[in-house]
Amino acid sequence: MWETEEFGASHQGRPGPVLADGTEPKPLIFDMGSGAETHQTSDWWAYDGTLRAPLATALRGACSCGWRATTLHPLNWQEVTAEGPEWYDTSGPEVNWDQHITDVEHRVVPVPEDVTALLAQLRPRLDTLATDAPLAALRGVGALEHPIAEAARTAACNARADDQPWDTIATALGLTEPDTRTRLHRYARHP
Repeated sequence: MWETEEFGASHQGRPGPVLADGTEPKPLIFDMGSGAETHQTSDWWAYDGTLRAPLATALRGACSCGWRATTLHPLNWQEVTAEGPEWYDTSGPEVNWDQHITDVEHRVVPVPEDVTALLAQLRPRLDTLATDAPLAALRGVGALEHPIAEAARTAACNARADDQPWDTIATALGLTEPDTRTRLHRYARHP
């Protein structure tokens, strides 16, 4: 899986399998033996045509948000077998997913430059402090917890007070609508 720190589960990318007819196969379900336990996967390498699995002929960038790349990258099963799926070159689909993430970033609401600059300084400084002086880092993080929680609660309440549709808020944050609802509800109720 490919992901960004900012968008997390809303935009996890992966190489998606594509069948010869251009469709995306359904997830494969494996019976683990006796009992009700089954395993489900959509990993591209499982679509190798064996054990009643359909045969993928290409890969494309895929994202957990539902986005799918239009560019298909032919799949060479001889290379997959020779090198193993973990070594097979999936950089083409990843480049397509990277472009999708760039598109998402262009649609999000910008963070003011002064805040971006402060965050760019704060993060590495706290990382260094956590190693060099962990107790000082804990004091610094503790000092930030309350103002961050308060700002998050106020922002979440104000975003909803404007009666903006959830999909508009989701686009502005670069998240899926369910993840946006979860985040805003969590921020709004944070003590």
